[in-house]
Amino acid sequence: MERPYIICHMMASLDGRIDCGMTEQIDDTNHYYEALDALDCPSTLEGKTTLVMHYALPGEFENDTTAARAQRQVYKAVDAQAYAIGVDTGGTLLWGDNTAEQFGKPLLMILSEDAGVDYLQYLQSKNISYITVGKDAIDLKAAMEILAREFGVQRLAVVGGGHINGSMLDLGLVDEVSMMYGYGIDGREGMAAAFDGRPADRRPVRLRFKSVVEKDGIVWMRYLTNEK
Repeated sequence: MERPYIICHMMASLDGRIDCGMTEQIDDTNHYYEALDALDCPSTLEGKTTLVMHYALPGEFENDTTAARAQRQVYKAVDAQAYAIGVDTGGTLLWGDNTAEQFGKPLLMILSEDAGVDYLQYLQSKNISYITVGKDAIDLKAAMEILAREFGVQRLAVVGGGHINGSMLDLGLVDEVSMMYGYGIDGREGMAAAFDGRPADRRPVRLRFKSVVEKDGIVWMRYLTNEK
């Protein structure tokens, strides 16, 4: 099955940490977003931690535990050329009334099949598209295929955070790694790395060098996976 061409695009400190509050302090340029535009990935994907930190409303959706489970389904609230895609396994995030304006493009959520139908109705009321795929956990491979087939996503930039990057890499879903390094070191204990959360028995993923550019002290490095 076809899936989008997927690029993980991150800004990190020299020690590979990606906390947004920290990276904002070690890069006062706009080069990260300029590079994202150059990657030509109209649609973006972010993990739940990033969505909670920067976009979702405070609190959690009060699920009706007696409500039916979603099972596998796709709901397209609007046809668009690009989507802001988020991951929310159980369906708990709260959203404002105009997420398309908030993200600059329509929001599309990926959830597991265990999400409640009451939460899906909530998303519909907010004009938010969704995919429910995978028992207990999201089936990311199937989700990527649905993005290509049902939503026309051909190129996708994964822009946060470390665990969604790690999961995509572990499943062989990353075609390219685009890392930008700011002029600073984090070093704080427990902070997520650009790729995080892979099982301890995994081997390193070998990459092939593509390019490197330095501008105003920011280094932008691009690598391809071995499969590409």
